[in-house]
Amino acid sequence: MCGIAGVVTLRRELSTVPPTRETLVAMASALRHRGPDEQGIFRDHAVGLAHARLSIIDLASGQQPMVVGEPGDELVISYNGEIFNYIELRAELVALGHVFKTQSDTEVAMLAYRAWGTRAFARFNGQFAIALWDRRAKSLVLARDRLGVRPLYLCEHGNRLYFASEVKAIFAGDPAIPRALSPAGLGETFTFWTVVPPQSVFRGVEELRPAHVRVYAPDGMREMCYWRPAYPLEPGDGFRGTLADATDALRAALERATKLRMLRADVTVGSYLSGGLDSSVVAALARDAIGQKLRTFSLRFTDAEYDETAYQREMVARLGSDHAEIMVSRTDIANAFPAAIRHAERPLLRTAPAPLLLLARLVRDAGIKVVLTGEGADEMLAGYDIFREARVRRFWAREPHSTRRPLLLQKLYPYLSRSPQRAKAMAREFFGRDLDRANDLEFAHLPRWRSAQALQ
Repeated sequence: MCGIAGVVTLRRELSTVPPTRETLVAMASALRHRGPDEQGIFRDHAVGLAHARLSIIDLASGQQPMVVGEPGDELVISYNGEIFNYIELRAELVALGHVFKTQSDTEVAMLAYRAWGTRAFARFNGQFAIALWDRRAKSLVLARDRLGVRPLYLCEHGNRLYFASEVKAIFAGDPAIPRALSPAGLGETFTFWTVVPPQSVFRGVEELRPAHVRVYAPDGMREMCYWRPAYPLEPGDGFRGTLADATDALRAALERATKLRMLRADVTVGSYLSGGLDSSVVAALARDAIGQKLRTFSLRFTDAEYDETAYQREMVARLGSDHAEIMVSRTDIANAFPAAIRHAERPLLRTAPAPLLLLARLVRDAGIKVVLTGEGADEMLAGYDIFREARVRRFWAREPHSTRRPLLLQKLYPYLSRSPQRAKAMAREFFGRDLDRANDLEFAHLPRWRSAQALQ
């Protein structure tokens, strides 16, 4: 994880004063926690780039901002993330005649842009936020990975665009930028549990949308989407194999993804191990990929309701990993919560990020810069209760007047069966709303979305 930041003049006929060194240093310094290894800045007549580096690939020569090209035709980049298929892209570019001076994926990103323009980003298999200055075209190119894993915030103020991996760096760039929360951003946060880019929780600040490229040129700004997710709309459009075929395909995809992340970093890569299925599978695949002892890290809880130590230690024994763990109490979570808010830069509706922050500190103190996790599996593989809840509600929707079908919700949420009769009636009213919209894509979320909206 690195930090990027910068400033570009928008209407350049109105100003020829470049961003100051002090501005760029202040922005980079605000991101030091993201990139403690090195810092760098670049200044031109209309643009300034800053970078705080966490070195993962090509430790010796991957410093940023990186410059390639002849005088007057340079490309300059400040880049956060990793392009996992950079070796394959590098081979393509060498075949086209490009010459490399480093072994870094950063240089691959730059020369890919030189070869293919903004179409290059669709070729990247990775997670990234990129700011690239094309000196010949006098254009700033901003790009973000397909799913928005890496953040990139933007703010226009005083004929300049400020951009950074975190909002605090934008505020550090100009103390005159207003600090205020956005009612629309807060509304989305309390309805969806997050904002939907380009919205942010700060007034006047937006996020670059995932899978988008934005170009600031002398003749104006343009934005384009380079990738969109596609889902089967009809029964015959989806996967046509058997369950065994689907299992094999999923395992093969996970193996490929894990190998790319384990074998293409120039530092040791560890793995979180919660004791659940997701992180356990990832850790096992990671161990197989490197063929040697794996570093694993776990959270333990003094609160028995949340502690999964037994499962963690069973997996450690199976993996034979070099394991470290941290015990977390409710007091520890409360003490860490303000720091979690500071790093998240948005309201948090759950305390889960606080213990994860403590786990990340354990990893850092062990000298590990990169870990794999099982995060995202519940979203992709429908692991959350809300997905099972939607199946029950769709079953209920076929007979909306049934008194027996909604009782299945008590098996999913046992506390309902222990609730007073009045609370049961309220739960039936809550889960029974919008049963006539059972085929809508947002059906699973509608009860909570409507309740949140009613409070605003």
